[in-house]
Amino acid sequence: MKTLFVVAFTATWLVDPVHHFKLSREYEVFSDHESVFLRNEKQEVEYRIKYTWDSIPVMHLPVTIKFKPGDQGLVMELDSLFFDDPPAPPGEPGKPFDGLWDYEVVESFFLNSATRNYLEVELCPHGQHLVLRLSGGDCLEKELPLPYKVDINWGTWNGTAIIPWSYFPPGVDKMNSYAIHGSGIGRIYEALYPIPPKEIEEGQGPNFHRLEYFRDFSLNSIMGNDWTQPPSDLWS
Repeated sequence: MKTLFVVAFTATWLVDPVHHFKLSREYEVFSDHESVFLRNEKQEVEYRIKYTWDSIPVMHLPVTIKFKPGDQGLVMELDSLFFDDPPAPPGEPGKPFDGLWDYEVVESFFLNSATRNYLEVELCPHGQHLVLRLSGGDCLEKELPLPYKVDINWGTWNGTAIIPWSYFPPGVDKMNSYAIHGSGIGRIYEALYPIPPKEIEEGQGPNFHRLEYFRDFSLNSIMGNDWTQPPSDLWS
């Protein structure tokens, strides 16, 4: 399958994970100790998922997620190792698949922390996707259509989706992202902003709907300060 976008930027692997510095006139890398993101003059933002849900460093090349400005919606690009575990879900590529979280998947959540309304976007290396509107953990709507292209090549996969502006709840100010792969006792749950070890209770498992661990995120940081989020009939 033809790759929709090609992004090559290997210098970020040389970044000190605790400090930030300018790589060139175009790129600058920042760190918050748990994730590294890149912002350039085109207002692209890149995140790396470096920890499991319970704050254990991942032992492989981290998933990267890049958000870019788009006319019809937010462009979400991701780059990940392809684990091929579990096997592909029994759904048509390019279509929504309910229960996608049980397969190999990368997810991003966009939250209005005041209303607790949020959007969940799940992308699978085999081409399936799942988009849900939620409020306080309750699902309001699921299986929304999504323009999505994916490519698997040499043990990695790259996906590009365009998330329509109408899907985002008004006033998004928090975000978290996750990656899942593996089967049975080998299933791995990774988080951009994990739960701190001292806050994990005995017997606790991964829960991606712990909204209190989401962190600051602004669509204007990508779209520009003068940009206004279009109104959405879905959330009215």
